[in-house]
Amino acid sequence: MDRSDQAYRIWLKEAVRKVQADANRSADTHLLRFPLPEHWGIDLYLKDESTHPTGSLKHRLARSLFLYGLCNGWIRPDRPVIEASSGSTAVSEAYFAHLIGVPFIAVMPRTTSREKQRLIEFHGGRCHLVDDPRTVYEVSARLAEETGGHYMDQFTYAERATDWRGNNNIAESIYHQLRMERYPEPAWIVATAGTGGTSATIGRYVRYMQYGTRICVADPENSCFFDGWVGGDPGVRCDSGSRIEGIGRPRMEPSFVPGAIDRMMKVPDAASVAAVRALERAIGRKAGGSTGTGLWASLRIVAEMLAQGRTGSVVTLLCDPGDRYLDKYYSDAWLAEQGMDIGPYAAAIDGFLETGGWPS
Repeated sequence: MDRSDQAYRIWLKEAVRKVQADANRSADTHLLRFPLPEHWGIDLYLKDESTHPTGSLKHRLARSLFLYGLCNGWIRPDRPVIEASSGSTAVSEAYFAHLIGVPFIAVMPRTTSREKQRLIEFHGGRCHLVDDPRTVYEVSARLAEETGGHYMDQFTYAERATDWRGNNNIAESIYHQLRMERYPEPAWIVATAGTGGTSATIGRYVRYMQYGTRICVADPENSCFFDGWVGGDPGVRCDSGSRIEGIGRPRMEPSFVPGAIDRMMKVPDAASVAAVRALERAIGRKAGGSTGTGLWASLRIVAEMLAQGRTGSVVTLLCDPGDRYLDKYYSDAWLAEQGMDIGPYAAAIDGFLETGGWPS
């Protein structure tokens, strides 16, 4: 072993220790109840991933990706890590890059919220903005080649970097936290898809543990996951970027595993926004638009269970905090600019919670 290789192994050992220590310091995230009438016999929960050190569900993914990249020998001292991201993953990866002392560059659409850009820069990262969201992959790969860095490529590696059999992954955590509830094995878990890694992890874990839970993925407008899943076409593409940051992609990403899920639901963007505003009224918490997409789908599933006379529990995710989107999903001016009318969807939610009836 030459001296340069020995120095790298010492650096690698310390880098892996630091990333694993971050997980050891972090308590699990909370499971919050969304208030439903008790006599319905259905419980709705939100797994609050906003309490991670970097404020989103993507903290888990970033940690797994860094361990995967380090242990594969892809992440090297003093060389940048580059990622294609719509924001939250880049915030978390900037945190871990800073933790182990390597540079970080986030390649993102120019429309990414300024608050997310600020958080990336706060953690020492640099934002490389592109006008066309479809080019983030090629630009990231080119920057990695030019700098001698590593393109993390969350959209390819998310599903394989996470230990889906257990090791305190998000699925194992959900079942552990439900064990003392009246319906400890949920009828449905509802996720949304950015990479597809979370739905793959949960779906695989459910099958591995032989649970009867079914998995639904809610997809926003301007996203190809739903069309690709329904048509069985992994090559499907769309021209516009998603307005719901963190989820929805212009192509079906390699990390999305169609066979790991049982159902998909297309959710209008206006419904997603109406749902996050309803969430704030219900529990006093602001959340990002992806949470609203999952919540809308969850409420529809609750309505179906109620109509069928079924009882049980449904779990969805609170993906990140709403203070990152005050100039978007909580701004009436932004809604008007987008031509988005949330009124009918807000009325549908309010009517459902009052009467139990879902509009046709």
